[in-house]
Amino acid sequence: MINIHQVLLQHIYPILPSHLSQIINSVSDNVLFKLTEIRIRANQPLLLVLGSNNDIMVSASGEVTNQFQAYHCTRQDLLTTFQLICKNSVYAFEREVRQGFLTISGGHRVGLAGHAAAFDGTVKTLNHISSLNIRLARAIAGCAEVVLPFVINSNTQSVYNTLLVSPPCCGKTTMLRDLIRQLSTGNAALGIKGVQIGLVDERSEIAACENGIPSVDLGPRVDVLDACPKAKGLLMLIRSMAPAVVATDELGREEDAYAVREAIHAGVSVIATVHSRTLNELRERPYIGELVQQKLFERYVILSNRLGPGTIEEIYDALRDTVVYTGLNEVKVCG
Repeated sequence: MINIHQVLLQHIYPILPSHLSQIINSVSDNVLFKLTEIRIRANQPLLLVLGSNNDIMVSASGEVTNQFQAYHCTRQDLLTTFQLICKNSVYAFEREVRQGFLTISGGHRVGLAGHAAAFDGTVKTLNHISSLNIRLARAIAGCAEVVLPFVINSNTQSVYNTLLVSPPCCGKTTMLRDLIRQLSTGNAALGIKGVQIGLVDERSEIAACENGIPSVDLGPRVDVLDACPKAKGLLMLIRSMAPAVVATDELGREEDAYAVREAIHAGVSVIATVHSRTLNELRERPYIGELVQQKLFERYVILSNRLGPGTIEEIYDALRDTVVYTGLNEVKVCG
């Protein structure tokens, strides 16, 4: 079980002004246990998001309240938080700021909004930050146990090319992280040996590397390229580390599809995630939809937030064109 107070103390409070930390720390435990996001907007109430469809406002004393009694965040709150995240060196984080997010210790992702300085159709930087969204990462050991047997070819002991599919905030990254850990470690009860895995962690969310070393348990057979563009990273790992499996998060671009094809054609299995509500929707997407239509992925794990993040709706076998697992009567596994 996640110790939310430890997560907040180690990773979140150090990037917040002390009075914001005190407010959040005063919120009741049963509320904090459900916490998934902290939203800080200039001149707006401090908002705590509890799952994808519920949020609350809190007063300066940490009590759940209405918009008028809630603590209203100031521009100074935003500026101080942003400076603490960047360790008072915004220039050093310029690349991440251009992408609209920063990743802090523990793999927690901070989304940014403000004035975009663009040139020739490209965002050069964000300034006058007006909103911050701190998304709490959750490493939940064991959440991929249901999925694990379905991604292993029992005849060859190889790993099926697998895509985890869901809308945002439905547990894809959490599921991917634990699936990597279990494949890397192996499972004697299922007769699964540990495999060598190369992970491209473009957003530093999966492994939560600190000085290049993962701060979460990924098992003993994982090599991580941290903060590396996924398309280039996948090909780099194949050439340099000889993995049996490569993994990455959030496919979408043309170069991502190219790298997946190259990996599969090189005999390396691919496990990745993608944003989509259904497999039918995914088929219509450019680039990644072509991979689906060509049946390069052999297994699809469809996730939702129906019972909370990580609800497994179904596991689909593309080779046999059939659903091999349905979770209609199951409970959530990632939170």
